[in-house]
Amino acid sequence: MNENKLKGILKRSSPTRVIVCSFIGLIVIGTVLLMLPISARSMQFTNPVDALFTATSATCVTGLAIYDTYSYWSYFGQAVLLILIQCGGLGLATFATGFSLLIRRKIGIKELILARESAGGSGLDVVTLLRIVVSFTFVTELTGAGLLMLRFVPHYGGLGVWASVFVSVSAFCNAGFDILSFVSGNTSLSAFNGDPLVTLTICGLIITGSTGFVIFHDIYTKKIYTRLHREHVEKLNFHSQVCLRATAFLLVIGTVLILICEYDNTLYGMSFLEKLNAAFFQSTNTRTAGFASISIADEKDATKLITVILMFIGGCPGSTAGGIKVTTLVVLIAAVKSTLRGEEDTTMLRHRFDWSMINKSLTVVTLGLLIVALDTALITALQRGVNGIDAIFESVSAFGTVGLSANLTPHLSVLSKLAVTVTMFIGRVGPVSLGIAILMRKKKKMGSILPEGRMLIG
Repeated sequence: MNENKLKGILKRSSPTRVIVCSFIGLIVIGTVLLMLPISARSMQFTNPVDALFTATSATCVTGLAIYDTYSYWSYFGQAVLLILIQCGGLGLATFATGFSLLIRRKIGIKELILARESAGGSGLDVVTLLRIVVSFTFVTELTGAGLLMLRFVPHYGGLGVWASVFVSVSAFCNAGFDILSFVSGNTSLSAFNGDPLVTLTICGLIITGSTGFVIFHDIYTKKIYTRLHREHVEKLNFHSQVCLRATAFLLVIGTVLILICEYDNTLYGMSFLEKLNAAFFQSTNTRTAGFASISIADEKDATKLITVILMFIGGCPGSTAGGIKVTTLVVLIAAVKSTLRGEEDTTMLRHRFDWSMINKSLTVVTLGLLIVALDTALITALQRGVNGIDAIFESVSAFGTVGLSANLTPHLSVLSKLAVTVTMFIGRVGPVSLGIAILMRKKKKMGSILPEGRMLIG
């Protein structure tokens, strides 16, 4: 295929479809590389299904793993995983805001408005926007790696440098992969419950990644830059206000509920501050990161249910997080509140939500629930003796690209692995985006006006 033909295909394709196909291409390349003997410590070929599962988990920044990342994969294999995580995590955060402007000649008013909002109202120079996003990503990851090196390098030398870089990138991209199993007695990050430097650094990276560049850019331009230059401090835009409030609420409520439910269970034997730190760490990780400082398999069913809800919600739009996104939840809550009050308009913080936004939020949640239900049904049908809550946990973790597991992932059958692989992919690209990429056709001319359908609801 020559270059001109490729450009022609890109111009004719929608940005959503191209993004979905780019993820598929990245997964295929990752699968082939992980299958090679050089990627495994044993220097043997890896099963194609296992390689596909792992490549999808890394590209979709999920973190579900069939094998222990450090003991099974060689340094080459770990490097492949790190590249997949970085490309997968950075992909939607950057290209989703500017891809349509880069591959299409004609730009509509809606695309211009979307690009301006994505850039925090600072203009339409997409090249500059992407350059800033990439710089922000790498500076944040390097800062996180530097802080982790303060703890890891004195104890583990050169291996500590590699572990710091790997964990920092994985945390910022909300991937949940780690290579810390070489630490004696450690499972994921269980050995660092009493080490705030490690846990809070990782939490900071996760929160930054799951919040997104657009919001931090808005905070800088509206709050920090104006204060430094003694200019008038403006209010954050509506999107930033909603995301920050929802994020803070979910972090606090998750920490409190996990602390209460697990106080005398998985948190037993820790001091109160260690328990609080572990509960906050787990609450943060349910936002699609996937690290664990306590045993998920040993958690109470109530805690697993709380985690399932938080994983399904996920993080903020335009970030490295998955889930239905906090803005979707906010829109639906506002719609329910307005309906119960008998109000025609759905409002929040003195802003009105358009009906198209409410319909899209309903579509996202409905498709998400259907995908999770189908995946759960397949896992329970294909896996003998699996606990129902553990199957739901696995499905939501895959859809929300979280990576937490109640020790079910290593025991999945081939068909279950394929089902979870598809769920991870749908969760990363988004059910609506995938549906648009598959089903979208050219708009048809308006025909006759259809009569309004009326029926009883509720």
